[in-house]
Amino acid sequence: MAKADPWSVMKVSFLLSIALGICTIVASAVLWMVMDAMGVFSTVGGTISEATGSNGSNGFDLQSFLSLPNVLMFTTVIAVIDVVLATALATLGAFIYNLSAGFVGGVELTLAEDE
Repeated sequence: MAKADPWSVMKVSFLLSIALGICTIVASAVLWMVMDAMGVFSTVGGTISEATGSNGSNGFDLQSFLSLPNVLMFTTVIAVIDVVLATALATLGAFIYNLSAGFVGGVELTLAEDE
């Protein structure tokens, strides 16, 4: 393999990173729903509000901070950043591979049929 087309690498890495971003958002939503159904947020939130509260205030409210819209918004921002970075790094990797393949001749692949 003497050359990798950077445009093709960019298109494929963009599509794969979009798929990974969608999987990340869905997985975080499912994980949040499972943890909410188990009562993790209410239990931990009650402990944190007791620990941080005083006589005049109720303390830190973990349940409003880790609500589903907040978690999904944060996950979406991380997924978008991941899409941009993964696409850019894969394209940059294709450029670097093409430069190094010019010096060393690329990678030799041998394909054989199973008999």
